Order: sequence, then structure tokens, then C-alpha cells
Amino acid sequence: MRLTRAVRLQVFWRSLFLQAGFNPTGMQSLGLTYALLPALKALYPEPRAHSEAVRRHLSTFNTHPYVAAAIVGGVLWHEERIARGEELPAVVEHYKSSLQGPLAALGDGFFWLSLRPAVGALCAATAPLLGVWAALLLLVLYNTVHFWARARFFTLGYRSGPDLVGSLARLRIPRWGERLRAVAAAFAGGLTAWLAVAFGANQDGVGAPLLAGGCLSVAVGAWAISGRAWSPLIMLYCAAALAIAAGSWL
Repeated sequence: MRLTRAVRLQVFWRSLFLQAGFNPTGMQSLGLTYALLPALKALYPEPRAHSEAVRRHLSTFNTHPYVAAAIVGGVLWHEERIARGEELPAVVEHYKSSLQGPLAALGDGFFWLSLRPAVGALCAATAPLLGVWAALLLLVLYNTVHFWARARFFTLGYRSGPDLVGSLARLRIPRWGERLRAVAAAFAGGLTAWLAVAFGANQDGVGAPLLAGGCLSVAVGAWAISGRAWSPLIMLYCAAALAIAAGSWL
């Protein structure tokens, strides 16, 4: 038996709410099972087989919520074969457990550490021109990539099955992450320079060049120490001291 397009679309739509059932015991297992229910009902009309299929997906599951769509698609690929008697149920359980860790790291590196900073820096840099519309631009840009990626991952998982890792590797996601981090650094640097000039222009006399130079110096210093193993507590105290000094001087 092969799942219809309508059932697959229903599973994908439900997978968007994977985090809704997050709990300390199974983590994302309830959300995963909820997403798979339409497919499991279609594949296992017999009550006992359906119950067994639901129970095997209630075990602990946790990965990046966006990239999880790839695993959901792959699970459908395996469940179709289990329903036809071509695979044992243990295969799909191994599939989930072996992929959830690596895909969590892949998703964190791309979405949290690359895409989000890049879009945030870009929209912050456009705020002087767009005003509050920059916030809307952030939501549109981020979620356009986010939802496209989920749909792409789900399709890859369903089409690739056990070859999912190779299909994801061909997308070269880490390289795109490097490019996005470079974009984030470029826009953040440009915004810092603009703020330095704008702050300086609002001051009179000798204060203008001092304020502009001070802003740029702080930016350079932050860049210099960002790659070193400084204690977050020390950096927090330094930031507080700078804020107090700036407030007293201004």
C-alpha cells in the first residue's frame, strides 16, 4: 500500500506542531505520533496492528523541530514497507534513533546559529529606512526559508528513506550556514558603523568624534574577544560598566 498525497499533506501539516506535545518523558514523541496518525490509520486498518504502530512511536524522540520533517517523511517510507510485510518494525525505530541526534545538530547550526542571526542583522540594518516594517520583513524572510526547508526536508525523507543522509548532504547545508554567518557579520558591522556616525552627528563640539570613535572601538573590541574563551560573567560585567559609563557621560 502507498499513502495518498492527501494523507501525506495531512501528516506534513501536523508535523508543524511537533513541539505542542513536548513533555519531559517522551519529549517530542506525542507530537510525532500525532503527526503520523493519519498515515497509521490508512496503513493499519486492523485495530490491533494500528495500536502496535502507535505504541512504537511513543518512545522518546527529540531532534530539531524543523529538520524533524525529514525524519517524519522517512518514517512514512518505512511504515509503508512494514505494512506490506517487507520490513520489521524495529527498522523504523532504529531509523529514528540513529538520525535524531545528527539532524538536531544540523538544524541548530543552520537555523539557530546562521539563519536567525543573518535575517536579524539584515532587518536591523534596514530599520533606519523601514522603521517598524523591518520587524515584519524579519518574519517574512525567516519563515519563508523556514517553511520551504520543512517542506523540502519532508519530501526528501519520504523519497529517500534510508538514503536520507546522502540526500541531505547534497544540499550542502553547513556551507550555506557559513555564508549566512558571513552575511550576519557584514550587516552587523555596517549597522554599527552607521550608529557610530549617527550618534556622533547628534553631539556638539568635541563630543561628536569621541562618541563615534568610542562606538567603533567597542565594536572592534567585541569582535576581538568573541573568539576567545572569556567567561560570560566577565563579559556581562564589562557590558554593564560600559553602559553605566555611557549613561553618566551622556
